[in-house]
Amino acid sequence: MDSLAAAPGTGPATSPLPTLRTPRPRASFDRLPTDRAVLLGILNVTPDSFSDGGSYNSLDTAIAHGLRMFYAGADIIDIGGESTRPGAAEVDPKTEQERIMPVVEAMVKAGALVSVDTRHAETAATAIDAGAALINDVSGMSVSPEMVALVAERKVPYVLMHRRGDSKTMDSLTSYRNTVPEVIAELKEAREAFYAAGVAPEQLIIDPGIGFSKTADQNWELLDKLELFHQLGHRILVGTSRKRFLGSLLSTAGKAAAPAERDHATVATTALAAAKGAWGVRVHEVTGNLHAAKVAARMTLAHQNAAARH
Repeated sequence: MDSLAAAPGTGPATSPLPTLRTPRPRASFDRLPTDRAVLLGILNVTPDSFSDGGSYNSLDTAIAHGLRMFYAGADIIDIGGESTRPGAAEVDPKTEQERIMPVVEAMVKAGALVSVDTRHAETAATAIDAGAALINDVSGMSVSPEMVALVAERKVPYVLMHRRGDSKTMDSLTSYRNTVPEVIAELKEAREAFYAAGVAPEQLIIDPGIGFSKTADQNWELLDKLELFHQLGHRILVGTSRKRFLGSLLSTAGKAAAPAERDHATVATTALAAAKGAWGVRVHEVTGNLHAAKVAARMTLAHQNAAARH
């Protein structure tokens, strides 16, 4: 098992990315719960996301939905301005920032802990300056050197997610001899760039990339063997919410269930992932998943108490 203390580092990298003269203080992860899985509420400020594209792409509707999730119990509001669905068109940083920055600023002002879902270091830097506390990057194995440098420089928590290729190619890159060990090995290789730049191991959060360059069977295998990802020595984030493999599981007469009809199945996967030690889950619907996280935590405690008595 890799130890956190054993991770290499060569000192912080220097990034040419500009910063605000008086950046807003970044909220601390210390306020997050430690007795259950953390909930990241998904806020897509996009016209084309697979589940709710266009529902929250105006400033008022986006902020209102973010506040609803925050007040419902989401621990982090994860704000993105670029769809990550297979085949989605890429969005340039300028457009992305125009979409998300007013929402980031409003949610930070409201007291929410904010994550920014972006592949672009420029957008990440701007969001951090506005008070965002976490970078959630779906670049996978092709993370940019600029993002690595930014994470090292700002010492911000960062989600390293497994994905091969990009949104247009990832569905063709699902060939694995042994899915779980290969995903773990590729994540180990990808994190070396962060270690070499001086990123501290505790900054990294690992996401196995459910639905990204994975078939439905491979997604289920990753969930079944999720505990093996603890060998990496980092917190684990899981994102199953409303994804295709749940839709195909719930199909009727050969027709996959629509994204909005997948929330109950998402709640089930949240309970299973939390029971296997996931640090966090990324979800569209908050209340049911919060209940699932609490149930999983209580069952885990009961198991630990029983083990201590014998």
